[in-house]
Amino acid sequence: MENILEIKEGCLQGATSQEVAELAVKILDSKLASEIKLLKIDAKTVIADYFVICTGRSTTQIKTLADEVEYKLKVAGVIEPKLEGSASDEWKIVDCKDVIIHIFSVEARDFYKLDRLWADCEEIDITKILNS
Repeated sequence: MENILEIKEGCLQGATSQEVAELAVKILDSKLASEIKLLKIDAKTVIADYFVICTGRSTTQIKTLADEVEYKLKVAGVIEPKLEGSASDEWKIVDCKDVIIHIFSVEARDFYKLDRLWADCEEIDITKILNS
């Protein structure tokens, strides 16, 4: 049975970057992304406030995860989430300005090791987000 996450139109207009990141985690979880991590990176860089990192088990799932998170964040009122990496089957990025969502294949995640590169950043416990 598919886990469906309904998003109300415009529900994130004026939202904080934390709220955007948390909704992205919920969307990815609803589409069965694995190894989802939410990192608060604003103390280490100016490029964003949060990284959401996850793994897809196939190129089809990676594309589906990227398309779904881009679409649902747009419906929710996040201004212009931009999908990057359209030519790559291994790594897609959805850039929401203050939240950057990385969707990797198992191999690409292991190769780029973003989890390790940003290990000194705060990891947010997503079990609280998924159970709310």
